[in-house]
Amino acid sequence: MEQWIIDTANHYGPLVYLLILAFTFFEGETIVLLTGALISGGDIKLSVTSLTIFAVLGSFGGDQTWFYIGRRYGTPLLERWPTMAKKVEWAFHLLRRHENLFILSFRFIYGVRNISPFIIGMTGTSRSKFLLLNLLSATVWANAFSWGGYFIGRALEVYLGESKIYALVGLVLIALAAALIGTWRQRRRGPGPADAAAMADVRREIEDES
Repeated sequence: MEQWIIDTANHYGPLVYLLILAFTFFEGETIVLLTGALISGGDIKLSVTSLTIFAVLGSFGGDQTWFYIGRRYGTPLLERWPTMAKKVEWAFHLLRRHENLFILSFRFIYGVRNISPFIIGMTGTSRSKFLLLNLLSATVWANAFSWGGYFIGRALEVYLGESKIYALVGLVLIALAAALIGTWRQRRRGPGPADAAAMADVRREIEDES
């Protein structure tokens, strides 16, 4: 299994970077960590530096896109996500209290990673401020997960040897299972009157701020 992954990654090397770009446009922590860990063994002819660059581009580009979507189409789209009311409310209030810190840190916060730049775009945050802070945050994030995966891979190599790949696959499966369960529980619950009321309150607050 490990040799198949190595051979595939080496054969489709440039496409791996494009895959990183696509995944990090939306989220992508898991694939960046996994790729960094696989590179650590030295058999895969990919570069941690290149991995980091493509992760920066994907993460930065994705959040810039959501920022402008929020600025242009914020209110109509927000009303389509009533089950996100509590997360939207929490993110908006944190943004209002600590704007710069929130922009720098939202991509590290589970649960509000994708909705945050959309909400920021709906407020009065300037385009230039978001661009600069988003670029800085994306750079820190990409380095943390790329090099974090690399050093995790080195540590697993020391303690597990050839079994490292099974540990990595297991971690990925656990992460995917947790994400799927979270999504299923949220959809199963469905929106209620409290969600609609909370979303309406947040929408009014955001419109007052913008």
